Amino acid sequence: MIKGITRAGIGQAGSLEDFVRLASRYGFGAVDAGGGELEAWISAAGAERVNERLREQGVQIGSIGLSAEWRHNEEKFREGLHRLVKDAEAASQLGVTRCCTYVLPSTDYPAARFMAVATRRLRTCAEILEAYGIRFGLEFVGPHHLRTRWANPFIWDIPTTLDWIGAIGKSNVGLLFDAYHWYTSEAGYEDILKLDARQIVHVHINDARDVPVAEALDNDRLYPGEGVIPLTDFLRGLQAIGYTGVVSQEILTPQPLTAPAEELFAKSQQAFAKVFSAAGLE
Repeated sequence: MIKGITRAGIGQAGSLEDFVRLASRYGFGAVDAGGGELEAWISAAGAERVNERLREQGVQIGSIGLSAEWRHNEEKFREGLHRLVKDAEAASQLGVTRCCTYVLPSTDYPAARFMAVATRRLRTCAEILEAYGIRFGLEFVGPHHLRTRWANPFIWDIPTTLDWIGAIGKSNVGLLFDAYHWYTSEAGYEDILKLDARQIVHVHINDARDVPVAEALDNDRLYPGEGVIPLTDFLRGLQAIGYTGVVSQEILTPQPLTAPAEELFAKSQQAFAKVFSAAGLE
């Protein structure tokens, strides 16, 4: 597995080129980025030079986020498709093969209609990404407080998300598998073993406070090894099913972190070393 990093948990790391440089310095082999960031870097330096810099630093772009807003009205969704195409074009120039989005566990829209509309929209996104050789990861969101945040319950666990992926019906669609959501949906090691590695597009790692699972807040996460998520089981489960892709740290916090990026990168490096060693992966 490749150790990766997102901007969530490392403060102000500067431009994408600076972000990549810091990731390399602290032992990370991948960064997650926005498609617009890729386009801007390519525009400034050229795709050949960007690829050269990534090779020099030993860092790949693990995943981009989905820029098309599929959760609200049709007009907004359609407007976002142009941006998605541009993101996919930039990503393909840098060998990026992953794009991800999150799925909130409740909605103010009638759930059945929302499911029908969202299925069509996400299939459209998957078709665009497929044309550029990019897989599409859907992240179920587990925390209990978000299941009741909006009027109608939706999706928040592995089986239901896999059922939905089947309904979308595109072979490039799979899971963005996040340790926090695995934990807050009260899944376990055996649930990971039921998965095929090919069903997982991308992985996030983080930790949770020592509170009842139902009280764990989505935006109050800890660094790996600081909390109560059984990350040894999480990582061993991924290894057991043959997952070899990126495992990216994502630490959502109530307030933006103000410590220097280098300090937070060092903390992240130590956190990865701790949990990977405990899982027997180093």
